[in-house]
Amino acid sequence: MDDLRDKYIGLIADAADEAAIEDLRVQAVGKKGEIALKMRELGKMTPEERQVMGPKLNALKDEINSALSAKKSSLADAALEERLKTEWLDVTLPGRGRRQGSIHPISQVTEEVTAIFADMGFAVAEGPQIETDWYNFDALNIPGHHPARAEMDTFYTHRAEGDNRPPHVLRTHTSPVQIRSMEKTGAPTRIICPGRVYRADYDQTHTPMFHQVEGLAIDKDISMANLKWVLEEFLTAFFGTTVKTRFRASHFPFTEPSAEVDIQCSWEDGSVKVGEGDDWLEVLGSGMVHPKVLAAGGIDANEYQGFAFGIGIDRLAMLKYGIPDLRAFFDSDLRWLRHYGFASLDQPTLHGGLVR
Repeated sequence: MDDLRDKYIGLIADAADEAAIEDLRVQAVGKKGEIALKMRELGKMTPEERQVMGPKLNALKDEINSALSAKKSSLADAALEERLKTEWLDVTLPGRGRRQGSIHPISQVTEEVTAIFADMGFAVAEGPQIETDWYNFDALNIPGHHPARAEMDTFYTHRAEGDNRPPHVLRTHTSPVQIRSMEKTGAPTRIICPGRVYRADYDQTHTPMFHQVEGLAIDKDISMANLKWVLEEFLTAFFGTTVKTRFRASHFPFTEPSAEVDIQCSWEDGSVKVGEGDDWLEVLGSGMVHPKVLAAGGIDANEYQGFAFGIGIDRLAMLKYGIPDLRAFFDSDLRWLRHYGFASLDQPTLHGGLVR
């Protein structure tokens, strides 16, 4: 066994490559190798001889295997060193440019609107996009004959035959969130409700799905003067310039009195500039919350009153960033997104500025 050990230890040390190592493994410890043949001779020995020779053969086999493994590892390290001498990488070279995604204008404007109203003490409330007929219409004092309840304006869900319950709808405004919020928190309250809404309309300034933010403030001494101040402060902060407003009497089922709000603007070469000129542009609807709406939300209209308003987020984005067609917001055109999109670090803050 000493001769076997010396023989293979020497051959392993002199092996030049992994192929030679594999040949030596087969010759020494393979099924028909020399050590394996020695193992078979144990059966011809007496029990006393096997007790002596068995451990020695196992130790020899382990030693040969360890030598084979060490040599194989050594050859691999040497091969790697040789390869590294011929291959190199200049780590001082600039990295390859990678295109980054952009934040959609609607997401950006939603964050801007939220930041402004949060600074005025408004919390954010959210609700389901599939609403019951009661939350979307009845609780908001919208009568059954109102045009908004017609199928040409509203998306209704399907009811099984024989199910006479009023069908659910894809909410046509975020006003149902106001009712749910009043039910949950009561009065006083001050919230905004941003989110997706759905109406059956499609042209340059309308799409079947769009985005709104509605505001609600309820307390014991709130008036139209508070509403006017909030809206003027918001519009001035959002557009980055002093914005004059004009309130025109209107009618909405859920507010009384109601008013549409225009902002001062000018038109030049087909584009609008907000805050200057002699023209006016309607941007939102508002008013004092109707007593029936307060009652539907579980609030005593004899003790509390408040105002509400609704603004189209998509329209605000079009006005502020000069986007001519609303339909392009939802075309998923990468060229459009790269042009109008925002970098991920362009997070809107009041102290950092809301205008890029």
